[in-house]
Amino acid sequence: MKPNLRFLLSDPAHFVALGFGSGLWPKGPGTAGTLAGWLLFPFIRAPLSEPLFAGLLIASFLFGILACERTGRSLGVSDPGCIVWDEIVAIWLVLWLTPDTLLWQAVAFGLFRFFDIVKPQPIRWVDAHAHGGFGVMIDDILAAGYTLVVLALLVRFFG
Repeated sequence: MKPNLRFLLSDPAHFVALGFGSGLWPKGPGTAGTLAGWLLFPFIRAPLSEPLFAGLLIASFLFGILACERTGRSLGVSDPGCIVWDEIVAIWLVLWLTPDTLLWQAVAFGLFRFFDIVKPQPIRWVDAHAHGGFGVMIDDILAAGYTLVVLALLVRFFG
């Protein structure tokens, strides 16, 4: 089944898992989802304290497990490219810990997309062995971890 607008709107879990529609982008839905997350970030981050934002990230991750599992089952594929909630939550984590300038955020965006696409070990192993909603969510959190390590080094040497 190829998801469409009707599918997107048929269930709140699908609406979230498909990144509010960004996962329907025909070319590079993961990049579209990451971009949607970047664009949404200032609006969800600004009104929240550090602890509340941390709680939102945890809740978004946990809800993502359920939403991505439900959507994957409905589509008959565990981790189709149109599910992008994992990219959204992961880029929120990355941007939360990124210097607050457009340049550093763009670098973070590029690094995250690189690690999410290339999937260096152990991300590749986790991607192959963790299934369901948890598997969908966790590999992007690992890609966020790689991103944050490289970003910290770049900020240390060039920031």
